[in-house]
Amino acid sequence: MRLLILAAAATVLLLQGSAAWPDGLNIWEPIKNLSDPYVQEIAEFAVKQHNEAVKTKLVLSKVVKGETVNFLGTSYKLVVEVEDGADLKSYEAVVWTWKIIKILLWFIGVEGNA
Repeated sequence: MRLLILAAAATVLLLQGSAAWPDGLNIWEPIKNLSDPYVQEIAEFAVKQHNEAVKTKLVLSKVVKGETVNFLGTSYKLVVEVEDGADLKSYEAVVWTWKIIKILLWFIGVEGNA
């Protein structure tokens, strides 16, 4: 378990700030099929974990954008559109996965939300 926590922590440190290496080489690869069932599962997981953590009732509407990076597992950076009652809001979620383990690293509002 400690190894998993260390791997997740290393991934967070790698992914914070700019998503590019100093020479400009982008480490994120675009997800070509945002409708892929596994991408949808990751998005649902992110919304569910956020709801449990902050006691909200957001409902996933769709995945707007997605990227992945393989580093000590696979990280998914998704922009998701969610329903918050009658309002639509966008969030960026990063989920780290390794085998059957998923950890929500962050879930933050995207500019333009009311």
